[in-house]
Amino acid sequence: MNDSAPFDVVLEVAPPRFSPDEVVAAARGTFGVEATHADDLGSERDQTFLLRGDDGSPLAVMKLSNPAEDPATLDMEALAVLHVQSVDPALPVATPWPVPGAGSTDDPATYRAPFEVGGLTHWVRMYDVLPGRQRAEAATLSDAALAAWGETTARLGRALRGFFHAKAQRTMLWDVQHAPRARPLLGDIGDTTMRKAVERVLDRFDDVVAPAWPSLRAQVVHGDLTIENALIDDDGAIVGIVDFGDMSHSALMIDVASILDSLALDRHGDERFRAARLLLDGYQRVTPLEPLELELAGELWAARAAVTIAISSWRSARGLEDAAFAERYNRSVLDTIDAILTLGWDETARRLGAGAPQTLGGAGLVARRDRVLGPALEPLSYEHPIEMVSARGVWMTDARGKTYLDAYNNVPCVGHAHPRVNEAIARQTRRLNTNMRYLHGAAIELAERLVETCPDGLDTVLLVNSGSEANDLAWRLATTFTGNRGALCTDYAYHGITDAIAPLSPETWAVRRPDHVETWTPPDSYRGLHLDAASFAAAIGRLAERGIAPAVSMLDGVLTSDGFLEPEPVFIQELVGRTHAAGGLWIADEVQGGHGRTGEAMWSFQRFGIVPDVVTLGKPMGNGHPVAAVITRREIAQRFADETVFFSTFGGNPVSVAAALAVLDVLDDERVIERTRVAGEALRTAVSAVATRHPCIGDVRGVGLAIGIEIVGDRETKRPDRAIAGAIKEGLRERGVLVGSTGAEANTLKVRPPLAFTTAEVPVFADALETTLSALEA
Repeated sequence: MNDSAPFDVVLEVAPPRFSPDEVVAAARGTFGVEATHADDLGSERDQTFLLRGDDGSPLAVMKLSNPAEDPATLDMEALAVLHVQSVDPALPVATPWPVPGAGSTDDPATYRAPFEVGGLTHWVRMYDVLPGRQRAEAATLSDAALAAWGETTARLGRALRGFFHAKAQRTMLWDVQHAPRARPLLGDIGDTTMRKAVERVLDRFDDVVAPAWPSLRAQVVHGDLTIENALIDDDGAIVGIVDFGDMSHSALMIDVASILDSLALDRHGDERFRAARLLLDGYQRVTPLEPLELELAGELWAARAAVTIAISSWRSARGLEDAAFAERYNRSVLDTIDAILTLGWDETARRLGAGAPQTLGGAGLVARRDRVLGPALEPLSYEHPIEMVSARGVWMTDARGKTYLDAYNNVPCVGHAHPRVNEAIARQTRRLNTNMRYLHGAAIELAERLVETCPDGLDTVLLVNSGSEANDLAWRLATTFTGNRGALCTDYAYHGITDAIAPLSPETWAVRRPDHVETWTPPDSYRGLHLDAASFAAAIGRLAERGIAPAVSMLDGVLTSDGFLEPEPVFIQELVGRTHAAGGLWIADEVQGGHGRTGEAMWSFQRFGIVPDVVTLGKPMGNGHPVAAVITRREIAQRFADETVFFSTFGGNPVSVAAALAVLDVLDDERVIERTRVAGEALRTAVSAVATRHPCIGDVRGVGLAIGIEIVGDRETKRPDRAIAGAIKEGLRERGVLVGSTGAEANTLKVRPPLAFTTAEVPVFADALETTLSALEA
C-alpha cells in the first residue's frame, strides 16, 4: 500500500461541461464523425456522450477528458483494452478508435485527439457502440445474471493479469487499498449515523485489512466494474465493459469488492448475502479465491461501501457534482454497512464462504453431537474431546490454537492437506465429475498403475468409495466364485461396517457371533503363544462341523486391531494354503497396511511372500478423499460378471481418481516407502530406549510406521494393563501427541501416523512419551 502517493487530482476538478452542439463539433473536428445528436451519458471525472446520426442511429461513444487528466493515463487505458482483447477476444470491451491519419496503431497516443478550449486541453477518445442497456436496477438482476457478472469480472481480471503500465501505480480513492485516505473526507458526511458507520469500517480496515494487504494477490485491475460501468442484455448479463478510468495496480479482490458493493445493493436480510454468494460463485468458476481473500471479502465490501459514502459526500459538499446525483446511493450503501456490522465480521466471512471460524464448542458441542448423531456412533476420543480445525503434514491444530503431532491417523496417507492431492481434487472438480458409464482415461490409468504394483495374476480392478465397500465387494466376489458362505478372520479384526462385512469385524461385536464366521488367534511372539497354525485349523474345523465351507480368509497385513502382532511369512503362507484347500479365497485387506506403510513394499501382504486372490484398498488411497478399490484375478471377476453387473455411482469418479493418482505420484516423488522405513526404525529404536526406563512398556513391535507399544502391569507375567495404557494415551494428548489404543485388551498404543512422519518427529514423540511415563510414575 503506497501511502506516500499523491491524491488523485482529477477527482478534485469538476468534469467538463460541454454542450451537445460543442460535442458534435469536437467529434467532427477530431475523428471526422458526422453526428447530429450527442446524448450525455454522465460521468464522474469526464464527459461521455452517445453520438447519433440524423436517423437516430448510434455512431460512436465519445469521451471528453477532464483537463486535469494525464494523457499518459489515457494511453494506459487504451493499451489495457487492447491487451484484454488480445488475451480474451470474447470479452465485450469497448474498442478505442485510432485518430484518422494519426499513424501506427501501436502508439497509444494514436487513440486520442486534443480539443483545445479556453487554454485547456481536453482529450477526445472515440469508442465502438456496444449493444445493451445501462444503469439497470441491481436488485432486479436474476440469479443467473449475478453468477454471470462474477464470471465476467474474473475473466477481465485474468485478461489483465499480464498487463502493467507505470501509470497504474496511482492513488485512486475508489481503490480501497487507500480507504484510510478517506478519513479527511468524513467531515463532509452530514448524517452522524452514517459518518460513525464509515468510521467503524475504516477502523476495521486499519486493524485487520491493512496488515494483511501485502499478502493479497495484486495486479492491474479494472477497479470499478459496477452496474453503471457496464452494459447488460435483457437477461442482465454483461455485454459491454465501457469504462477503464479507475484502473490501478491493487489487490485482485478490489474487483470483487466493486461488484459486491454495486450488485448486492437494495437487497435485504439474507437475500443480500445470497446475492453476494452467487457473485462469488460465478467469479470462482474462473478464478478461485484464496482463503485469505475470502476471509477479508466482507471487510473489503464494507470498505468499498464506506469509500462510496465518503467520496460522494465530499464531491457533493464541494459542488463538484449535483448533490442528489452524487449521493444517490449513500442510503442504500449504508444499509449494506449496517447489515455487515450487525451480523459481525466473522459471521459475514462465513456467509461469504470463508472457512468456519475457530470456535470453542466445548460441552455444548458434545451435547449437540449426542443429540443429533445418536448413541450408536463410536464415542469421542479422550476424556476432554478435541475440536480440531486444521491440519498440515503430521500436525493438527485445535480450536484453541494448540498443535498436536498426529501419530494416529493413517487416512491422510501422504500427510494432511498435501498440496499435490488438494490441487488435483480442486482442478478436477472444476473440470468434470461424473461416473464410470462415461469413458475417461484417468480411471483406466489408475487401474493400470495399481495392477503394476501387484504380483502377476492380479490384473482386474473395480473402483468403489470406501474400505468397507471394497471388502463388501470382495465378499461378493468370493462367495460367487467359490459358492461357499463361510468366513475366517482374526480374533479382534476390523474390516468394515456393511451388513456383509460387520460380521468379519469382531472388534465391533458385542455378544453376537455370526454363525458363518469363525475367528483364529494370531501368533503372539511376545508371549510365545499361538505360534503354529492350530488355531486357524481349528476355526476351519468348527465351520465344517456346522456344514459351512469358507469363502474367504481376510487379513489386515499389519494386524492393527489385534495389536500389531508379527506373524512369520511361512506362517501366513501355510494359512493361505489351508484356505485354498478348504475351498476359500485369501483376501488381503490393505486399508491399514497398504500404500507403503510397512516401509518394505507397496502392500503389506508382500512381506509374507504370498499372492492373494483379492486385494482391497481404502482410506489412504485418496489421502482422505473417498476412493477405494478391489484388485483381483480376471477369472474371479468374470464369474461375478456372469451372474450380475457391477456399478457404483461414485466409484471411479474423475475427482476421486485424480486424488488417488496424486497419492501414487507423491509416493513415488517423495520416496515415501524408503522414508517410512527409516522413520519407523528410528521411532521403534527411540521408544525401545524409553522402555528401558519404564517397566510398563512390555513390548515395542511393528513394521514401518505401523507400531504397537504394549503396556503391561507386570513385565514378569506380561499382564495387559488397559488402565495404564489409557492414562498414557491421555497424557500424550496433554503433551501434544495423538495416539490410539488397540488389541483385545485395549492395552497396546496404536502408533500409525500419516506417512509424512519423518525422523524429525521422532524426538517429539519420544520426549512426550518419556515425560508422560515419568509423570505417571511420580
